Amino acid sequence: MQMLPAFPTPSKLLPSFPTSQTPARCAAVIFLCLAGTLFAAAPSTQSVPTTSLDPAALVRRAIQHRLDAEKDHRPLQYLLRRVDEHRDTTKLIIETRDGDVARLVAINGKPLSSDVEHYELARLDNLAQHPELQEHTRKTEQKDEERTTHLLSLLPDAYLYKLEGIVPCSAGQCYRLTFTPNPNFVPPDMESQILRGTAGEVWIDQAQERLNSLNAHFISNVDFGFGIIGKLNKGSTVYLEQNDVGSHDWELTGLKLHVTGKALVVKSLSFQITENASHFSPVAPNLGYRDAIQLLKKYDPSQTPYTP
Repeated sequence: MQMLPAFPTPSKLLPSFPTSQTPARCAAVIFLCLAGTLFAAAPSTQSVPTTSLDPAALVRRAIQHRLDAEKDHRPLQYLLRRVDEHRDTTKLIIETRDGDVARLVAINGKPLSSDVEHYELARLDNLAQHPELQEHTRKTEQKDEERTTHLLSLLPDAYLYKLEGIVPCSAGQCYRLTFTPNPNFVPPDMESQILRGTAGEVWIDQAQERLNSLNAHFISNVDFGFGIIGKLNKGSTVYLEQNDVGSHDWELTGLKLHVTGKALVVKSLSFQITENASHFSPVAPNLGYRDAIQLLKKYDPSQTPYTP
C-alpha cells in the first residue's frame, strides 16, 4: 500500500520559505531568497545590440512588468509535479479567490491506491467543512506575495548587471545578463542578506521584457543572526524557468533547487527539489474554494499525464 504523503516545510528559523502550493509564488520567493545554479552551459551569444541598453534599467522594467501582471492575473488550474529526496508527487492545483486548492493525483508517476485516493477525497471534504484551514492558506499566500514584492524591489540595487548579448531561449530571443553582488548594497533586513551571497546569469525575454530563466549559485556562505539563527552554504544552487502559458500570462514552469546549510548552529538542512508545472488552463475568475473542491473531486486521476 502506498504511504500517505507528507509535505513538510523547510525550517522557519531561516528566512521564510513559501508554504502555499502555487509553484509560481513558491518559486518566486525561492528565486529571490536562493538564487540558484550554473548547471547548464549558456547558449551561444549573439553580438550585443548597438543601441545603448542599461542592464539595471532592463531588470527594473522586467520586475515592474511582473508586478503589473500580478494585478490582472487570471486564475488557473495546472498540474504540479514535485520530486525531492523522499517522494515524487503530482497535484492538480486550482487557484481561487480564497487561495489555492490542490488534490494529490499521483505518487511516483503512478495512480493513487484506493486507500490513498479515499484519504485524499476525505481530506477535501474536511477542508470544505473547515474554512479556517483555507483562510490560513490564503493568508500564507498573501504573506509570500508581500515578501516576494519586497525582495523584488531590492534586486536592481542588490546586484551589478552586465549585458552579455542576445541568445535563443524557450521564449524565443532573450537578453542574457550576468550578475554579481553589489558591494555597496546594504540589506535592509535579515531576509535580504541572502542577496549578498549569490551570482549568476539571468535571461529576460526580448519581446515582453519578462524573466525567462535564471541560473545562479551561492558564491559564499550566508549567515543569519551571525550564524546563530542559520546558515546557507556556499555552492547551494537553484534554477528556474518561466514561460508565457497563454494570453501573455507568465507562469513558473520549472524549478531545480539544491540547498544545504544549518539552523540554530547544529541542525543540518538539505533540500533537493525539482518542480515542473504544466497543462495550464483558465478557471472562472471569481471561483470560491468550495467550488474548486467540487471540481477537484470530479477530476478523473486516470486521465493525468504522469510526466508533465
